[in-house]
Amino acid sequence: MSATSDSPVTTKPRRRRRGLKLFVLSFAAMALLAIATAPVWKPILIHDDAALISWERSERRLRVTWGLPLHGTPDLADIDGRLANSGVTLGAPVLIRIFKREFELELWMERNGAFHRFATYPICRWSGALGPKFAQGDRQAPEGFYQVDKTALNPNSRWYRSFNLGFPNLFDRTHGRTGSFIMVHGGCGSVGCFAMTDAQMGEIWKLVTAALDGGQKRFQVQVYPFRMTEEKLKSYGGHPAMPFWRTLKTGHDLFEASQLPPRVSVCKGAYQFEAGKAVKDGDIPITPRCSDVASKS
Repeated sequence: MSATSDSPVTTKPRRRRRGLKLFVLSFAAMALLAIATAPVWKPILIHDDAALISWERSERRLRVTWGLPLHGTPDLADIDGRLANSGVTLGAPVLIRIFKREFELELWMERNGAFHRFATYPICRWSGALGPKFAQGDRQAPEGFYQVDKTALNPNSRWYRSFNLGFPNLFDRTHGRTGSFIMVHGGCGSVGCFAMTDAQMGEIWKLVTAALDGGQKRFQVQVYPFRMTEEKLKSYGGHPAMPFWRTLKTGHDLFEASQLPPRVSVCKGAYQFEAGKAVKDGDIPITPRCSDVASKS
């Protein structure tokens, strides 16, 4: 037998390697197919809300692991074009709204004296269930109205970049809620935080830091369990957080009506909201105050 001819000794390892490559490629193809078709099969196969949330988390984590963008991600490579098309400029005041059930973070920017929605980013991950955060270690992502200033920014976060929501705020502390370092950050991993992809967080970071550098003292972050429609609220009827959610809806609706941040205070242990009159009303710190003209539930 010549030295260049294939022998059974050398052929078997090659066959094994080919077989292994074929298996890996087949597995990858099936995984990609499962990821691509997940939005189609999800509502057919799963009807329990908690299971649907778990499905969303797994599907988003898989997409990031495989280097795929999350569904609904804006064109992050064309931020300048998107800013121009929206009629807003880098450095304009910002406002953020988060909807946990929909896994969405909205970033609004000021234009002509009111806020306009600039982008909606799919959230990669948040932890816990729908409802507010109560205590350190409960793995819950909070709900409520928060404010972020320059001191809350962390450009050197272990999760790429982050800003601290400021939990517990005055309302949370009034109710004895505990916890710390609840962030919006990159990295797609969360224990109580709202995790974005690094690419998304890079754009969000650019916009919020420019706003604060441009003179905005602090920006408002409104965190909701879901889109605050009457239909959604009715679908969660009987949930123990419903009275709290009804209060949040008051602030939500004031913003929806004017695109101006509501003035937020805490009165006798409850959130109290007054209709915003200017973009800078979101800069006003949350204080203990009761007002006869405020809307509350």
